[in-house]
Amino acid sequence: MNLHEYQAKDVFRKYGIAVPAGRVAASPEEAVQAAKALGGSVWVVKAQVHAGGRGKAGGVKVARDIETVRSAAQAMLGTRLVTKQTGPEGLPVETVYVESGSDIEREIYLSLTLNRERGRIALIASAAGGMDIEEVAAKTPEQILTVNIHPAAGLQAYQCRQLAFGLGLKGGQIAEFQAMALALYKLYLEKDASLLEVNPLIVTKSGNLMALDAKINIDANAVFRHPDIAKLRDANQEDPMERRASEHDLNYVSLDGDIACMVNGAGLAMATMDLIKLHGGQPANFLDVGGGATTERVTAAFQLILSNTKVRAVLVNIFGGIVRCDIIAEGVINAVKNVGVKVPVVVRLEGTNANKAREMLATSGLAITPATDLTDAARKVVAAAKKANK
Repeated sequence: MNLHEYQAKDVFRKYGIAVPAGRVAASPEEAVQAAKALGGSVWVVKAQVHAGGRGKAGGVKVARDIETVRSAAQAMLGTRLVTKQTGPEGLPVETVYVESGSDIEREIYLSLTLNRERGRIALIASAAGGMDIEEVAAKTPEQILTVNIHPAAGLQAYQCRQLAFGLGLKGGQIAEFQAMALALYKLYLEKDASLLEVNPLIVTKSGNLMALDAKINIDANAVFRHPDIAKLRDANQEDPMERRASEHDLNYVSLDGDIACMVNGAGLAMATMDLIKLHGGQPANFLDVGGGATTERVTAAFQLILSNTKVRAVLVNIFGGIVRCDIIAEGVINAVKNVGVKVPVVVRLEGTNANKAREMLATSGLAITPATDLTDAARKVVAAAKKANK
């Protein structure tokens, strides 16, 4: 679950992390009132979407007078902001964040995330912070500094100082950096975060450190433990189909292809998509119905993937270990009957009650193509999708 910048900064404040003063606004007039309340002569108007790269996409504007605040908010609100992270459809801008301008001496990158290779939380920093951090990581990775935190010991003061020295911080800035890093680590643990990012962390002209931006991602599996965080969810920033899938406890990710996939098990789902691509097709989604699938969930999954108008064929690939193949078959039959499927459906079933499931499909009277194995299924569904596209 992602938070908006203004929400993340509210959380930062609660943990004693310095951020500029700011107010959220849902209309140009509210933006003007926010700027007046903040005072000063320079403000920054920021589109609030769950994506990075806003500055390069026109979602961050500096205003040196009230009318510019108004016009910047008016230009952003009600539009869809397209960045490298949103895809071509963009994300809706329903609010903007009006923030007091800051005197920036230099910019630093700072984040906490899980290093899956080491099985430890990593504190990552770079003196080359700002909008081009991705390019820095790709072209000059030696500028990225990383400390892997031992879960028993936690983040140590010497590790913070090690990064601070590497970033070129001096004097009191080192103590400030240490306090901020320890606060972020505490936040990461207490809120079950999967990512905390400050890009940029600025050094002001007066020599102090401040989080100019804030990004918080919370582990979706832990949100139930944080009702205060759950209230901050903005469903309008989520893919509509992924949102519908979550309501049925389905693991779903939208993709750009035309072959819908319904599989049980994340590993098998990845292998299925790989084989579709190997044989010249393009997956329309990742969908794992899980090991405890019911007829209702399978029906909901089928309805979900068929609601994508780009879909030209469907591949159902089930290995029945925990989930029984006959339950899957019943769900497929119900969905095909109720939804009125107009695209080819290829089904490969193996495992518990597979023979019974195949018999159910064969006697259903529906236009369902059986497959003997995964390769056969991939070939058949790719051929069906290509034929449907002609």
